[in-house]
Amino acid sequence: MNSFGRIFRVEIYGESHGESVGVVIDGCPPGIKLEPEDFYTDLEKRKPGSVTGTSKRSESDIPFIKSGVLKGMTTGSPIMIEFINQDKQSDSYDEFVNKPRPGHADFTAGVKFNGYNDHRGSGHFSARLTVGLVAAGVIAKKIINGVKINSRIVEIGGSKDFDLVVKKASGNGDSLGGIIECTIDDLPVGLGEPFFDSFESVISHLVFSIPSVKAVEFGEGFKSAKMKGSEYNDRLTDKTGKTDTNNCGGISGGLSNGNQIVFRAAFRPPSSIMIRQRTLNLKSGRKEDIVITGRHDVCPVLRSSVIVEAAAAICVADLLLTDKLYKTNNI
Repeated sequence: MNSFGRIFRVEIYGESHGESVGVVIDGCPPGIKLEPEDFYTDLEKRKPGSVTGTSKRSESDIPFIKSGVLKGMTTGSPIMIEFINQDKQSDSYDEFVNKPRPGHADFTAGVKFNGYNDHRGSGHFSARLTVGLVAAGVIAKKIINGVKINSRIVEIGGSKDFDLVVKKASGNGDSLGGIIECTIDDLPVGLGEPFFDSFESVISHLVFSIPSVKAVEFGEGFKSAKMKGSEYNDRLTDKTGKTDTNNCGGISGGLSNGNQIVFRAAFRPPSSIMIRQRTLNLKSGRKEDIVITGRHDVCPVLRSSVIVEAAAAICVADLLLTDKLYKTNNI
């Protein structure tokens, strides 16, 4: 389904070229100051066209708060935030109904929804919907005030020279993926649950909902598979849980352990590229060439750091509220 969270629940809605997209947030405590201006900084970071290598689609992304806020304060009821889609160019997507783009959701979505899915701009599968995640992240950051979340691009296309590789890929009509690292500081010890709601499970669940994310690792991640226990184990240095190394990325037994949470998300290159590709015409059954036109990201990583931060904030808010309920009611 299109919702996430146990206490702080987030539900996104809309399609890329529909009338609007947005988010409904339930479980937000009352009495939190919230104005449209609070969203502007993070929304600006996510906007397409803000840097070279991102889509030229131009959206104002003005947040319309439809419910859950009165006189600039949250009321405790569900908060609905809407973003009007103003810059839509849908005609170029009609071809993809019968000639699905390689690597894209065109084929799988058509099968799952019996052809009734909105294919324009990739519909509900579009990164356009991450505007709702970012908005929810802004509110989550207010709830977790004091917890510090930061993210940065580690590499793009395997390179540290972001401008160079993006310009080269763009000039060739190709696309690139990359890696974003996110850190979380000043968390209490013990957030998360064993097994199904471990800290890693909760974060990974939401981060994997961000389009193009194909891998998530914590601490040394995949590298830890090559290490010995004597190399990997983090040794306690004081009673707050601090350790002399942080190979586990701040999580032990699925619970935050007092150290910095460190995780990385790997983004694959976008499927929509300008290079001629081979696909299957579902109507004729013949293999045919396809050339994708329109406005697409060369490298979505360039505007995804704030989305990863939002996902982390949403998860932390839900875990903190769940932990508070647990301790209050002893459930």
